[in-house]
Amino acid sequence: MKEASENGDMDVEVDRIKSELFGCLERFYRLRRGERFVPGKTVIHYAQAVYDHREVYAIVESILGGWWALGRRAEEFERRFSRFLGAGNAVLTNSGSSANLLAVSSLKLERGCEAITPAVTFPTTFNPLVQNGLKPVLLDVELGTYNINPELLEEAYSERTRLIMIPHTLGNPNEMDAVMDFARDHDLYVIEDACDALGSTYDGRYVSTFGDLGTFSFYPAHHMTMGEGGAVVSSSEDLILTVRSMRDWGRACVCPVCRYSIDPDAFCPLRFRENPIPDYDRKYIYINIGYNLKPLELQAAMGLEQLKRLPEFIERRKRNFEILFNEFLNYEDFFILPESVEKADPCWFAFPLTVRDDAPFKRGDVVEFFEKHKIATRPLFAGNILRQPAYADVDCRVVGGLPNSDKVMSSTFFIGVHPGIDEERMNYMLDVIEKLGRQFR
Repeated sequence: MKEASENGDMDVEVDRIKSELFGCLERFYRLRRGERFVPGKTVIHYAQAVYDHREVYAIVESILGGWWALGRRAEEFERRFSRFLGAGNAVLTNSGSSANLLAVSSLKLERGCEAITPAVTFPTTFNPLVQNGLKPVLLDVELGTYNINPELLEEAYSERTRLIMIPHTLGNPNEMDAVMDFARDHDLYVIEDACDALGSTYDGRYVSTFGDLGTFSFYPAHHMTMGEGGAVVSSSEDLILTVRSMRDWGRACVCPVCRYSIDPDAFCPLRFRENPIPDYDRKYIYINIGYNLKPLELQAAMGLEQLKRLPEFIERRKRNFEILFNEFLNYEDFFILPESVEKADPCWFAFPLTVRDDAPFKRGDVVEFFEKHKIATRPLFAGNILRQPAYADVDCRVVGGLPNSDKVMSSTFFIGVHPGIDEERMNYMLDVIEKLGRQFR
């Protein structure tokens, strides 16, 4: 009885300390929320993680639990995330880049096979193709959508084509009817890189759910964050099991969460039965050549809190994009404005602009103007990736020329629409855009 009483007293003290700690965290973030925006002094970043004491609570609670490797929170996140998307399954990874690597690797395509992909891309959309010994077949993009022209797909096809790897650029969905019809006609795999497109839909369905595999990133710049992190989604149980195995060193033990890892006293009946190596521990049997691309349990804890706020984040991104679009309609003689295909409802990652050939300024001029006024800009990722030094000698095939990709390389940039841009910041951005118009008209 004395021992039980002492344990009870200890539990009460632990709860008291946690309450004090969480109270301090909440007060800290309430003070931060009151930080003032100073026009022309405070930078409006192109992207920004939005979080508060609730996410930090979840992280600290996970740490105090004493288990850092993936566990029950990861399992819960995978279940909730796949349910949100309407995807069959999800596997957490340590980044969106790793998600792309795992998605391509899981297909186990023969080296030398071809993969159709756009020339305007991000390196870690393109790199897994090269790293897996595939030959990229590069298509030009359309200015405004910054996605592939689906009319070029047939021209890109050859007997060696096995895969279409398409990013939904800056959250803007590709024309998925045309892509999927082409893939079905030629029995091709489709991987959707939706790292910039969480919340975007095509014909009422979330992107990432059309192809064989979809990928996401939870880097701070993206639609929700775990600090770092990513996910692979698929409705194929076989592909998901391969992704999970490859994420976890390639081992045969691919239960979503291994109870034995969480509870050393738990007994797993599968560990020593029906294994590829008789009488050997399944946790140390390897059926794929894999990696270690797992995030931490505390990241999953943060992700669960961010998921609750995702609908709000999506709504604010769409609202900020619409406000900027209506303002830039006044300057269509300067810029090619972003556009989307008929069935698409983008949740934009950012607001892209391409400087027209006959505009009174070059991209460098307008970027300098925005940066001088504390509005951060970025180019459209790698631009034409073949112009980047790392890819000068890559073995690839180009379909037609890449004039639009080169135009993106020389003339495209973007500014932010993230949910951290509140009314005060947006009004300042609109004032700066008007000032730009007055200066160059």
